[in-house]
Amino acid sequence: MSENLENDEPAVIQPQNEYDVNQSAEPLSGSAPISGRAPRKARSVSSDPEESALPSGTTPVRPAPRRSAPRARRMSLSLTRVDAWSVAKVTFMLSIAGAIIQVVAAALVWLLLDLAGVFGQITQIVSSTGLDADGFDLKNVLSLTTVVSGVTIFSIVEVVIFTLLATIIALIYNVVSSLVGGVHLTLGDD
Repeated sequence: MSENLENDEPAVIQPQNEYDVNQSAEPLSGSAPISGRAPRKARSVSSDPEESALPSGTTPVRPAPRRSAPRARRMSLSLTRVDAWSVAKVTFMLSIAGAIIQVVAAALVWLLLDLAGVFGQITQIVSSTGLDADGFDLKNVLSLTTVVSGVTIFSIVEVVIFTLLATIIALIYNVVSSLVGGVHLTLGDD
């Protein structure tokens, strides 16, 4: 940019009046400003020492500092207390979800075994061994309603036990944490 200037004089850029669009632009060098504002001077931001040498009376323009890559932040925290009520609520909801999954999975497995004919084959094996007492039929003994009812009762008991155990463990953790200081965690921002 300094190659276009005569005698290495800084160029003067005339501000345009924003209301007068048809006004022609003034030359860049040596003319007086039209409005009452001070003229703006064009400056070079070159890294070459001979191009960046500015005439006296002008302030050098510093290049923007380069930002280094952001570092990952790390925080050291301690888990010192667990709210037992929130643990009970979360464990109860997760246990309900697990119970629903167990009931649906048991029904699907029973249907799959029935479609594959496993109950009929087991009944034939039992009758061929001579242990057929009073017409044993495994499909009647382990019917779909019997299996689903048994898994549902087991799941309800499981929900109660898991919720109580998780709440008791949270209370025990709070007591131990007050003595030891809790579990120390270091969290990182990758």
